[in-house]
Formats: sequence, C-alpha cells, structure tokens
Amino acid sequence: MNPFLLTLILYSLLLVLLGVLLSGTVRRLADFYVAGRKLGPGLLGATILAANIGAGSTVGAASLGFTVGLSGWWWVGSAGIGSAILAFTVGPRIFRLASQHRYLTVGDFLEHRYGRAVRAAVSILLWLGSLSILAGQLIAFARILEVVAGTSKILGCSLGGFVVIVYFSASGLKGTVWVNSLQLLIKGAGFFVALPIAMSAVGGWPGIEASILSQNTHDQSFMSITGIGSGEILSYLVLLVPAFIVSPGILQKIYGARSASAVRIGVSANALVLLIFSFCPVILGMIAAAAFPNLAHADLALPTVITQLVPVWAGALLLAAIFSAEVSSADAVLFMLSTSLGRDLYQTFLRPEVSERDLLRLSRWISLFAGTSAVFLATTLPSVISALTIFYTLLSVSLFVPLIAGLYSSKPGSRVCFRAILISVGATALVHLATAGEGLFGLSPTAIGICISALLFTTALSRPER
Repeated sequence: MNPFLLTLILYSLLLVLLGVLLSGTVRRLADFYVAGRKLGPGLLGATILAANIGAGSTVGAASLGFTVGLSGWWWVGSAGIGSAILAFTVGPRIFRLASQHRYLTVGDFLEHRYGRAVRAAVSILLWLGSLSILAGQLIAFARILEVVAGTSKILGCSLGGFVVIVYFSASGLKGTVWVNSLQLLIKGAGFFVALPIAMSAVGGWPGIEASILSQNTHDQSFMSITGIGSGEILSYLVLLVPAFIVSPGILQKIYGARSASAVRIGVSANALVLLIFSFCPVILGMIAAAAFPNLAHADLALPTVITQLVPVWAGALLLAAIFSAEVSSADAVLFMLSTSLGRDLYQTFLRPEVSERDLLRLSRWISLFAGTSAVFLATTLPSVISALTIFYTLLSVSLFVPLIAGLYSSKPGSRVCFRAILISVGATALVHLATAGEGLFGLSPTAIGICISALLFTTALSRPER
C-alpha cells in the first residue's frame, strides 16, 4: 500500500480511538464546554496552539509562500501578533468575568453586557462564517489526498469530516485538549524535521533564490519578508490580528483555564511558537516554487514537497503533521459551532428549561450536522485561503469592537451595538462586492467595516443612548 495513505489511515484510526476512549471523561456540560475549568498553562497553551496551527497555517501558508514568497509569513505572523495581545489584555480580563459569572460561551458574555438581540446576531453571523473555516480545513485534507492517493475533492473532504466529527463529538473540549497535545508533538516533529531536508534538496537558501530568479516569474521581492508591500501587509494585520484577539473558539478555551496566570502564560507561549513556526510552511512553499514552478494549484505546494522532495519516512511524518494541523483546527471550529448553536441559540431562545444532559446530547448532534454541512461547503469553495478569509472577515467586523468596548466600558448599550454590527457587516459586504475585494482609499473591506463599527461606538459614547 502507498506508505503515505497508510500513514493517514493509521493516524486517523488513532485519533478516532482516542476520542472514543476519552468520551468516558465527559460527564457534565462543563466538561464538554470548558473542560471543567481546570486547564493549566501547558494544556491551555497546547490546545490553543493546536487550533491555531491548522489548514491556513500549513497548506494555506505554503500556498502563499509558493505564490508571493517569504512575505507570506504575515498570514500566520499576524495571528501570532494577535495572540500576544490577547495574552496580556483581553484574555485574563474575560477569564475573570467568565469565572465570576460562570460563562460557557462568548454569547453568555454578549448577553450579559448587551442583551439577547446582540447575542443572537453575533451567534448567527459567526455560525455561518464558522462553516467556511471548517470547510477550509477539509479542503486542505482533500488536497493532500489528491496528491498522495489520487482521490477526488469530494471524497477527501468527506473522509476528513468523518474523522473530526467522530473524535470531537465523543469527547468535547475535555478530551480534545489531550488529543491536541499529541497532535502538537506530531506537528513540531514533522515540520522541523522535514524543513532542513527539503532545503538541502534544492541547494539551501541560495538554491531557492537562484531557481526563482531564473524562472523570470518573480523578482527579488519574492525573497523579502516585506515583498508583498505595506498595503497587503496592513490588510493581513487588519484581517487577522483582531480575529485572534476575539475568536470565540479561543476565548471559550480560555474559559477553561484554572487561573488568570495560566491564561497569560499559556496564550503567550502559543503566540511565541506561532511567530517562529510561521516561517516553516512559507519556506516549504518557496521550496516548492523553486522545484515545481508549474503546479496546477498553489494549495498543492506542501503535498508535493511531501511526496516528491523528501525521503518517505520524513514525508510520512510531515504528512501526519499537516493532518494533525487540519483536524486540530477543525475540532476547534466544531467546538465553536456546537456550543454556540446549542447554548447561544437553542437554550437561550427556544428551550431555556433544557436539561444539562439533553443539551450535551444536542451539542454532539450539532457537531454531526455542522461537520456534514462543512463537507458540502468545502466542495464549492476554491481554496483554503478563500474559505478562511470569509470567517476572519465576519469575525473581525462583527465582534472585535463590541467585545473590546464591552470589556473596557459600560457604554454604549445594546441598541448601538446591534446597529453597529448590522451596519458594519453590511458595509463590508457592499464594499467587497463593489470593489471585487480591493477596498477603498487604501483600506480593505475588513478595515472599513471595523472603522465604521468603531465610529458608531465612539459617537455613542458622547451622547446618551435612546
């Protein structure tokens, strides 16, 4: 059997088995939602880092390295910058509120601060957007299977969805923090072992530069971390830094911490590793551009390096690392989807009296529904980056300003917040459609949406809300 395919099969079976075995530790709703609020800095940092190093940080980042060169670093590097800010500002502050008021989701905070209408609006927007980021993980898995086994995109997305749905719906957050720790070890070993081998195969950094420049398709900017230009770098910062400060999937993991110091240490360690790791997939993408410049799709850069440029044993290890990245991010998104729909919408608006046992069962069924929906969406979206951009845009525009304002000020209230969300999201969509995603006055659609939201909040601070 194909050794790469065998690696994927065995590793998938291991993850499913771990999920089923750990399902016995999930007895209460708090176990599924916030891991019993007992996560130390090690487990907290590991589960957040595992979620942050996903398809966008591996296959997506490598595709950027293949296309634009070293400046593709800003895609994951921006996430590391946002995580560093989160560690010392929003993270500890919202943890203390979550501990005091026993929050289980970000929706709990939004309702406490702004009311049910805001909770519903944000939950619906993010639920729809979260399907796209889950689809992005499945697209990456399908790209890998396309290269190593020749499978179709539909089959690849379906197989990836099956693995994640089974092990997450069985064990929830309490179980997945342990699975994530294993995945993190595999990721580190795979990337840091394969990178120097692949670099050596193309003659190191001088070999990459010579090959790229000889192709006459790129110039010297391909080798520069600022090669994409200040405008594009700013777009990445605006899109990703706010998203990694207020992401519900990350904040709800912070709710599971045992102390504020665990939040600061765990999240800052995650940020440091992200800033360093973010070079690895980008450089591997640059290696692919040097060795295989005529790939049919940029998302194939990393899978092609695995199968064509490194020894089988190193390729199998890197393959397991990439698969770990995808499923760990996918389970983080399923966590966000299941808890949001179950608690923020179903329990809050439809059946407040639902028992803890029934809500736990419903959350597991929602995981199945969300995963299946994402498989269908994944078959229609063109690339990993395009899928993730949908989510990060909705997240940053709808949640960043309301959450920051809610944490640090008692004004404005629910009406201003609700209007700001609807107007800023609507304006972002209109600008995106009208300019084909280019933005206006040097600002991306996401930046314009955030500025509009901030302006509406700031204006409201100077007058009483009606």
